[in-house]
Amino acid sequence: MSDSVSLRDITDFAETLAREAGELIRRERDENTLRTDYKQQTELVTHADVMADEFITDAIRKRFPDHRILSEETMPDLSQAEELETPLWVVDPIDGTVNYAYGHPQVAVSIAYAEKGRVRAGVVHAPFPGETFRATKGEGATLNGKAIEHSGATVPRDSLFATGFPYTKDNLEPLVRRLDAMIHQCRDLRRIGSAALDICWVACGRLDIYYENVSPWDFAAARLIALEAGATAGHFGNVPDGYPADLYGRDILISAPAIWEPVRAILRAASGYE
Repeated sequence: MSDSVSLRDITDFAETLAREAGELIRRERDENTLRTDYKQQTELVTHADVMADEFITDAIRKRFPDHRILSEETMPDLSQAEELETPLWVVDPIDGTVNYAYGHPQVAVSIAYAEKGRVRAGVVHAPFPGETFRATKGEGATLNGKAIEHSGATVPRDSLFATGFPYTKDNLEPLVRRLDAMIHQCRDLRRIGSAALDICWVACGRLDIYYENVSPWDFAAARLIALEAGATAGHFGNVPDGYPADLYGRDILISAPAIWEPVRAILRAASGYE
């Protein structure tokens, strides 16, 4: 990043893009008949996904031509996360595509900026409720400009958790084992349908725990927001040597700090990791 562009400038730029992309996808859903298709025969994708992706990536390329981009719809090459020399943007134009297609409000545009594998700025914008979560490394996290923090939950039994399930249904058994363990040892489950918003909701105290297997574009921005709100973020499985933990989405666990270790133990035991 050039000296003339601060991290806060980067976050401002990401927020502007996220809000404009949010307006695009909101307008597309409100005014047009949604056109949908499937990726790999299982994962729903809308015409608006591609439109928003191209809008965001074109704007980043124009302003930062030497930066790399990892985006769900147009550039989903995960090896980008391992090449650490050049700044990397991680973009999900519509997180919660199924919600989007069904007219639900839990939909988000997620934009993260990383240097040397570490996420330094992140914005998650939910256009239907009009909520913008943002964080710049070291400066705290906000929702619509007001500072946010985690719930302060102290025991799993009194904690509300969220998770999600993959589009492919051929290996659900370990997920069901984890769900069984968690639902017996926590307050209740919420299935929101957007990983980025799940994590942002942990950041602002609407949820206490989030765990799942997801892709970098689903969580990169929200994870920084949660950390800057004082939550604990890590993994209940092992991160491969050399892979940046900020961008590794398998076995992700984000929660209020006091319950992170006990929840990690529950999930490890249910996964057969012990």
